[in-house]
Amino acid sequence: MAGRNGRTVRDLRRGNRTAVLQRLYFDGPLSRFELGPATGLSSGSVSNVVADLIADGLVEEAGSVDSDGGRPRTLLRVVPGSGHMIGVDVGETRVRVELFDLTLTELARTQRPLEPQRYDVEVITGHIRDGVAEVLAAAGLAPERLLGVGIGVPGIVERTPDRGAVVHGQTIGWDAVPLEELLRAGSRLPGSVPCFIDNGAKTLGQAEMWFGAGRGAGNALVVLFGSGVGACLVTPEVEHGRAVEWGHLTVRVRGRRCRCGALGCLEAYAGAESLLARWREEGGRPPQDADEESALAAMLAAACPPEGTEADPVALAVLEETAEYLGAGLSDLINLFQPERILIGGWAGLQLGAHFLAAVRRHAVAYALRHPAERVTVDLGRLGPDAVTVGAAILPLADFFARGGRRAEPAPQAQLPAWQASLEGRRP
Repeated sequence: MAGRNGRTVRDLRRGNRTAVLQRLYFDGPLSRFELGPATGLSSGSVSNVVADLIADGLVEEAGSVDSDGGRPRTLLRVVPGSGHMIGVDVGETRVRVELFDLTLTELARTQRPLEPQRYDVEVITGHIRDGVAEVLAAAGLAPERLLGVGIGVPGIVERTPDRGAVVHGQTIGWDAVPLEELLRAGSRLPGSVPCFIDNGAKTLGQAEMWFGAGRGAGNALVVLFGSGVGACLVTPEVEHGRAVEWGHLTVRVRGRRCRCGALGCLEAYAGAESLLARWREEGGRPPQDADEESALAAMLAAACPPEGTEADPVALAVLEETAEYLGAGLSDLINLFQPERILIGGWAGLQLGAHFLAAVRRHAVAYALRHPAERVTVDLGRLGPDAVTVGAAILPLADFFARGGRRAEPAPQAQLPAWQASLEGRRP
């Protein structure tokens, strides 16, 4: 039966379970007494919800604390082993797969390097399938116990009613690739395990907002800086984040050609692939047969050697110019969105930030309007290079929360892979 606002009793119960689960997840252990004001529920509702969650094996008692003159209060917490998620990062240098328990403690991981320009769809889908099987086997976990598999990919993700998630990855040569359908076609996972696919910068942003340097911010931009460049915008209106193709903002008219085919994109100057190419064009000598991560580390070592050692002037000049381009690109984000925080992540962003963050900040402020520039902070993300996989694992976790801690209903085979992802759960 639906109420005046259209919500049914079932909706109300689900919302109450969601509220209690989220507060215990992010702020627990908590007592029943503390859960009341934290969730806005009555003591009776809290008791009923907690009893249900304990019966479902999602919540357990975790000791007690003294109360003011009364009996000790029992603490409650989420059971770590009550759910498991897999996060996948389809990066531009490797595919990384990690298995987590419900509290996002890593249980197993594997990764498969990608050869340059090897973005063949069959190769990628094979790496994902094999990686998922490998981490499940390493942890001795039956696939039926998964809450879902989350996958972060480069490019724009479109959700269609008939083919599921379709990826438009222009820089890697993917034109409307029905990735979810392809993964389902050869998957050894049961149909009851949902697949969630989204932009990698968005999953990075979700991870930093939930668990990293973005916690507590209402308006933030999280930048993914790797071979290419992307960003995720989080505002009160778009609280689960929106991918922004920031790397293809034009920073120089008739400039360098970008991988997307256009001229003068930020990615053509600030992406790791282009940065190394510019070093080579200026006479630098990146190590032969090294992957991008190793080559960039070598470039940084040459430009920023130990004290008393002469720096490579070519590498230093290219990196200083890159810091200015990156700062100018950030200034556009500052002017457009006026965020509280900008967080730089991704393997290349973390490497560069260790040496050039101050320069990036200086250029961002110099190119931005004074008022929004005075209100923003520019820092590095806190979750390291694995943040995309953590964020990808959050996709099924958020869906689990939105369902009130209920697993997704098995979809009829005829409907697969018509999946519609939703991050209905409130961001902490």
